[in-house]
Amino acid sequence: MQKVTMYTTGYCPFCTRAEMLLKQKGVAEINKIRVDEDPTLREQMMAITQRRTVPQVFIGDTHVGGFDDLSALDRAGGLLPLLNSEA
Repeated sequence: MQKVTMYTTGYCPFCTRAEMLLKQKGVAEINKIRVDEDPTLREQMMAITQRRTVPQVFIGDTHVGGFDDLSALDRAGGLLPLLNSEA
């Protein structure tokens, strides 16, 4: 299974929903980067994603986007193949 990284904050309902969806799909570990604890991490996230909202989810090296993007990918049947792809 691909490594999952999520830019997040301490309280974020969309981050919680993204984490729940990923765990339902079998993701055991999510590397969480808390952008509210270090402003330079938010700047890093924005430079990489061109977005300022959380969550920002990466599966392997692929930027999926926020919860809405993650959910849409799942509805389209693309989430499990991406999670299970070989990098």
